[in-house]
Amino acid sequence: MVEFIARWLADSGISPLILTRGYAGGDEAKMLQMHLLGTSAKIGVGANRAATATSFLERYSYMDPCIGSCFKGRCSNQKMGSNLESDKIGAAILDDGMQHLSLWRDIEIVMINGMNPWGNKKLLPLGPLREPLAALCRADIVVLHHADLADNENINAIESTLKKIKESMPVFFTRMAPSYFFKVKDNSCKLPLRSVDNTVVLCVSAIGFANAFVQGIERIGALQVDRLDFSDHHLFQIKDIESIRTRLHILQAKFGSKPVVIFTEKDYYREPEILKHLDPFEVLVLCSELQIVPRKGHTEVSYQDLLRQLLEAKVSGINKP
Repeated sequence: MVEFIARWLADSGISPLILTRGYAGGDEAKMLQMHLLGTSAKIGVGANRAATATSFLERYSYMDPCIGSCFKGRCSNQKMGSNLESDKIGAAILDDGMQHLSLWRDIEIVMINGMNPWGNKKLLPLGPLREPLAALCRADIVVLHHADLADNENINAIESTLKKIKESMPVFFTRMAPSYFFKVKDNSCKLPLRSVDNTVVLCVSAIGFANAFVQGIERIGALQVDRLDFSDHHLFQIKDIESIRTRLHILQAKFGSKPVVIFTEKDYYREPEILKHLDPFEVLVLCSELQIVPRKGHTEVSYQDLLRQLLEAKVSGINKP
């Protein structure tokens, strides 16, 4: 979602600054840097995000609030304007920041996992929630993620819960759409999704919710899918590579063909070199993109329209005498 919004802002002539903590060597920041290459987006990494933002603002300066003009096409196009002007920061995107209360925010967008929204409904350390559900009333928009993998009954139940918290809550729906694979040993070599048709696959991941990754591979058309999960942001080491290799040999003996191992893109950017030590097995990385799932009249266009309206309302308030 951070990438989606950053790209949308950049395409609208507003240079965005992404502020992220940089867990596990900054895997997400590295992935964003690669995906947003060639745009005006800037990425600031550091636990003290206020200090990080300050350093970027001092370096690049900032645009006067003219968001409404930019969206209406009256702001200079960054691709055509001067480098000095296009470098000025026009908006900041705080990644994973609902509890980062020391920074003021104009718009709050909360992502909810449609496959496992509330866990056991208990707060840390007894459950996964950082705040009570009532805190969702602070959100301007809620996005139900993995909506394509959740059944309608669960989605309706989540929507019902949200409406009880905030009746006027706009709810949108997203999915991670698999795009292509690339080879770990040659990330310029892109392969179509059908490359794993009728293939035995081992999904290896160290992300927060691996079920969506595995189910996505199953939907692509692999013959057999096995999985090996590590804790979120796990840094792969040689002993892990040996564990993966052992599982691959077991799968090869069981099915009589050499399996393919697939990592998520985030895992690749965390430690790309060590993933190259799985010979003689082929190692691929799945690349996906966030898509808005049309539902109940809510589409990508209506989502962007709502973001624009919220931003214009904020800017109008700033510019009032």
